[in-house]
Amino acid sequence: MFMPRAWSVEMLYPIAIERGSDTEAFGVTVPDIPGCFSAGDTLEEAIENVKEAISGHLEILAEDGEEIPLASELVKFVDDPEYKGMIWAVTEVDVSRYLGKPEKINVTLPSRLIRKIDENVGKGKRYTTRSAFLAAGAEKLLHA
Repeated sequence: MFMPRAWSVEMLYPIAIERGSDTEAFGVTVPDIPGCFSAGDTLEEAIENVKEAISGHLEILAEDGEEIPLASELVKFVDDPEYKGMIWAVTEVDVSRYLGKPEKINVTLPSRLIRKIDENVGKGKRYTTRSAFLAAGAEKLLHA
């Protein structure tokens, strides 16, 4: 399904990477997505492969009508004994296509709040539009 780039929800999923060696691949686990893991012969390959694993996993969840897991802050997992000795990274995934068809709505907000949203949208690439910012906030509240 094609999703216009003007509306996207980017998630930064923490990934735990188990060190590889000359004889073993690097293993990658996505703590926020149970059962999602990948591997690669090099660290770079492992990180690239996990993006494909995440996309495939989210596609299956969406097809089954399951909720798309929100990305947690990395600090949530760093001290977890289950991931002791792991290398940590985050990988960016556009989850828009797994959330369903976008629908236009009309929202009325106070001007001060709109300015704050616009400032946040303008700071980086995590939220590219007001819609993406509001959608991400709604997802977080609904999953709380």
